[in-house]
Amino acid sequence: MVRKRISRVGTALVAVGALALFVVASGSPATRAGAPTGANRAAADKLVIWVDSVQKPSIEKSAAAWGKAPVTVLVHPFGNIRDDLKSVKPENAPDIIIGPHDWVGDLATNGLIEPLYPKSGTKKQFPKYALDAWSYGTAVKKLYGAPYALENVGLVVNTQLVKVPTTFAQLESEALAFKHKKSGNIAIAVPQGSGGDPYHMYSFFSGLGGYVFGRNKAGNLDPSNIGIANPTFLKNSVLIDKWNKEGLINSKVDYNTAKNAFLKKQAAFWITGPWESDTLKTSGIKFKIIQMPRIKFRAVPFLGVQGMMVTKYATDHGVDAVAKDFVSSYMMTAGAQLDLANDNGRTPANLQAAAKYKDPIQSQFGKAGVGGVPMPNIPQMGSVWTDFGQAWVKSTQGAGATKARIAFTTAARNIANKIG
Repeated sequence: MVRKRISRVGTALVAVGALALFVVASGSPATRAGAPTGANRAAADKLVIWVDSVQKPSIEKSAAAWGKAPVTVLVHPFGNIRDDLKSVKPENAPDIIIGPHDWVGDLATNGLIEPLYPKSGTKKQFPKYALDAWSYGTAVKKLYGAPYALENVGLVVNTQLVKVPTTFAQLESEALAFKHKKSGNIAIAVPQGSGGDPYHMYSFFSGLGGYVFGRNKAGNLDPSNIGIANPTFLKNSVLIDKWNKEGLINSKVDYNTAKNAFLKKQAAFWITGPWESDTLKTSGIKFKIIQMPRIKFRAVPFLGVQGMMVTKYATDHGVDAVAKDFVSSYMMTAGAQLDLANDNGRTPANLQAAAKYKDPIQSQFGKAGVGGVPMPNIPQMGSVWTDFGQAWVKSTQGAGATKARIAFTTAARNIANKIG
């Protein structure tokens, strides 16, 4: 699932050196300069990497320091990377891509990415959940990506307007009191909109006992165990009806509405993530970022893990060995991850790098994610987002809202039918 991101415009730059060639491009997939028309290429040919604009400088720096093969870094629209990888012509295809961990099941099932085998000492430098997030397989799990960054939402509190809540009852009371102070105020600025946004809403969901997929005896996510309308959650779903009635949450609030309300001090509470760090830094608002207080259960967010993947085209191009060396050896080192974190604006996945990463806002978001749930990485997750989001939209749209029990039961049934 692609979340709201800060777009940055890449600058055209060509730098030619003895060890590496770097080319910046934007938009649709670019043809490899001098690439043969067939899929096979000499192993000495360059690696091609698709990245978002924010990662480009540090990945170029790392590629030059690694120096085992020429590298071309292409800026590619983040939201298009997965789909474009499925349709790109082999001669234009990347050997390495970046992306979130929840792509792994889809890409691995379609044979578009290759497993990685970093050394055990390297893997020990990463939290287990980050490696698990990038692991996939029904019988034997394999690692399909090198995690490099962690992200999750948190509850941003304007400390000039309200006290930092320690209980959900306090959050509810303060948010509603602020809402009633002035027309146009919002209780909790959590984005939904007509399309829904279950990613940002997940803390409410987990706090009521909800889950997306359970796990089987082998510990793997089980798409037949759908927890969108599990009995515990349904029992607690009457609270959603209460929140809707009192105006604590309103699905008419979309991303920009939520953001602008917080910045204009029309909302004292905003649920967002580290992609808004620059916004918070320049806002002039005194704030603190916390994990949403416990509701019936701990209200943890979804966790996202960004990483690098080696595509099947690396084998087709004859560069799979060097591609895997760059991704699973060099880019998993603390130094490379710290450089990437400074450009990418996310807490590095490498624990040694994270200990040296001193961004105070990122640190607060990191603490807000403790105990969180990695977004399911199995292909069936693609059948979840729309109905999951619509259940929230229909049950929190104010007057005329559907009872939460009915909305989520319907969503669970629709998801089960899609998964089959």
